[in-house]
Amino acid sequence: MVAPDELRGLMRLWPHGVSVLTVDFEGNTMGVTVSSLVSLSLDPPLVGVSIGKTASCYAILQTSGKWAVSLLGGDQAELAARFAAGRPPIVHWDGVTVHQGTIAPLIDGAVGWIEATTRAEHDAGDHTFFIGDVVNVEHGPATSALMYRESTYHRL
Repeated sequence: MVAPDELRGLMRLWPHGVSVLTVDFEGNTMGVTVSSLVSLSLDPPLVGVSIGKTASCYAILQTSGKWAVSLLGGDQAELAARFAAGRPPIVHWDGVTVHQGTIAPLIDGAVGWIEATTRAEHDAGDHTFFIGDVVNVEHGPATSALMYRESTYHRL
């Protein structure tokens, strides 16, 4: 069996796109930085994302059954760090420019946005893998994407 630190050490070398998943349920708006967003199917349009069971938005995400993802632009590293820090939700949103999607807030300035409804949840150890039916996509103004590699953010 591979030790967690061995896998983490290798995966830090593999670049990942950076997004912020947002959820809004009964007035509770939360967000978390993710680097696990993946396109799963085009017919039907499906995406997947892995969320840690200790993430502050985990319970509300399960309850809501719908979520949005802002694919961050290359100059949005500060926002990625903010939503990854595990701060109280009110601190996350302070000064963040958003527009309201059909499901949850979408962070302005991103490469684009995806809104989805949860189709399935799969236990994945200390995470849950959420599969979502894509209900809306929108292109944003960013011309570069934010990547994460070796514990730092990079513009691509």
